Amino acid sequence: MTITSAVKQKNNPEMIQIYIDNAYAFSIPEEEYLRMNLYEKQEITDEEIKKIREEINVKYAKQRAIRMLAARDRTEYEVKTRLIRLGFDDISAESAVLQLKAMGYINDMLFARKYISDRLKLKPKSKKALAYELEKKGIEADIIADVMDEFEVDEFLIAYRLAKRKYGKYDATDPKIQRRIASFLSHKGFSYDIIKSTLEQIIEAHNK
Repeated sequence: MTITSAVKQKNNPEMIQIYIDNAYAFSIPEEEYLRMNLYEKQEITDEEIKKIREEINVKYAKQRAIRMLAARDRTEYEVKTRLIRLGFDDISAESAVLQLKAMGYINDMLFARKYISDRLKLKPKSKKALAYELEKKGIEADIIADVMDEFEVDEFLIAYRLAKRKYGKYDATDPKIQRRIASFLSHKGFSYDIIKSTLEQIIEAHNK
């Protein structure tokens, strides 16, 4: 197998893309590219490629992931996706994530618990909307369901407070305002029953 070219990766100059027989084969950190003298080689063996993919790249992927996680908590999906964007192949990224999970650096269950707790305190939404946000972060459905069951969420109270904060100064008896409130709460993921009860309570409070 012949190394035909080596190119710095555009989105991550620290990684070098290696082409074998004119086809992309793998990427490698520039530091290791230089250390292994790949720039001087024309031939590369299967054993060398395997070592790069399964040892060197996984080690560097773990280091990059730990730096990410030091900045803020991330889900398994977020870490893997970010590593792939940085130029690591799927296998290296997956191996790094699995090792970090085993070491306790990544824990989707703990992430989901903290995320829901923080959101309910700082920016509350319906359970449906919160679950959707976790889903977008790649957390599995069974973890989301288990975590949501751990929290007592008074959706009516949340909906009422959100509606009062946004539309409290308007005339709640005006059908146009009621439609706006209903649309606003629907967009936040609240059910028809919650929206109906919220509107009734707001109108009642307005008429007092």
